[in-house]
Amino acid sequence: MKQIITFGEVLMRISPIGNKKFIQSNAAEFYFGGTELNVGISIANFGGKVKHISSISDDFIGDTAVSYLNKFDLDTSSIIRSSRPLGVYFLEVGAVMRPSSISYNRSHSSFSEIVPSMVNWEKALENGKWFHWTGITPALNKGSQQTLLEGLKLARKKGMTVSADPTYRSGLWKYGEGAKEVLSELINYSTVFIGGVNEMNELLGTTYSYSNEDFIEASKALMVKFPSIEKVFDKIRTSINSSWHKIKARMWNGLEFKETTELDITHIVDRIGTGDAFAAGIIHGLLNFDDDKAMEFGNAACAIKHTYSGDVNYANEKDVLSILEGNVTGRLNR
Repeated sequence: MKQIITFGEVLMRISPIGNKKFIQSNAAEFYFGGTELNVGISIANFGGKVKHISSISDDFIGDTAVSYLNKFDLDTSSIIRSSRPLGVYFLEVGAVMRPSSISYNRSHSSFSEIVPSMVNWEKALENGKWFHWTGITPALNKGSQQTLLEGLKLARKKGMTVSADPTYRSGLWKYGEGAKEVLSELINYSTVFIGGVNEMNELLGTTYSYSNEDFIEASKALMVKFPSIEKVFDKIRTSINSSWHKIKARMWNGLEFKETTELDITHIVDRIGTGDAFAAGIIHGLLNFDDDKAMEFGNAACAIKHTYSGDVNYANEKDVLSILEGNVTGRLNR
C-alpha cells in the first residue's frame, strides 16, 4: 500500500489532570502530539498507511515517543534521533468561560536542529502517494523550512498529491523570514488547500469576509495566484464558550460550492488537535470518496475528536461514518 507522508515536530504535552490550573495540582498527565503527527495517526486509525518524518530525542523520552507512533503502525524508519531533548508544551484546559492556556518549550528541541542534509528525501518518499504539510513547520526555523521545501519539490516531481494547511501563527515566525513569502513558495508545490479566509487573506493580501460568497471569491483568487491548487476546504467553528462549540465545513473545488450541516458539540472533552482531525478526515475522504463526502467526513472527524483526551483522534472510519449516518446521540453500543 502506498504511504501518506507527514513531516513535523513531535511534542510531549503535559497537563494537570482534569480542568485544573498547574497551581492547583501536583499531579499531571502527558500525551504525545504535534500538528502533522496528529494528522498521520488519525489517517492510520482510518486504515491508511502512514510514514512520519521528524527528529526525536535519543533518550528514554524519545524511545517512548517512537513506541507511541509504532502503536499506530506508523512507519518511523525516516525518523532521526538527536542529542537534543524532545519539545514540550504545557496546557491548562479551560472550561465554560475560562479559556485554555498553552506555553511552549521547543526553541532548542531535537526538531529545531533539523536541516535538509539530515533527511534522505529520495528514500523517505519512495513509496509515497500523498504529502501533508502545515504552516507550523516552516515557521519554527530556517532549517525546518528548507527541509520541508526540499521534500515538497521532490514529492511534486514524483507526482504525489500535496495538501497544505498553512496555519498562520504570527508568534512563531521569529527567525527573520516573512510568513507570506515562505508560505507562498511552499503552496506553489501544493494541490489541496485546507484553510479558511484568514489564511487566504494572509497569502493574497486581501480582506475577504467570512461569508460563503467571499469564501468562493477568495478560493478563486487563491487558485489564480497558485494554479497548482485544485480544491479548497474550510472548517468553521462557532464558539459558544470553552466547553460548547459548533462545527461545519465548506469547500470550493473549482466547479461547485458545498457546505455541511452544523454539528453541535455541547460538552468538549479536549479541543486540541481538532483541526488536525479535520485535515486527516479530508485527506482520507479524498482518497476514498467524492469531494462532497470527503468534506462531510472531515467535518465529522473534527467533531468526534472533541470527545477524546489528548492531541490525537482515536476514531476509526466506522465511528466517523456513523456520525454521517446521523448517529449523534451517544447511545450505548451493545
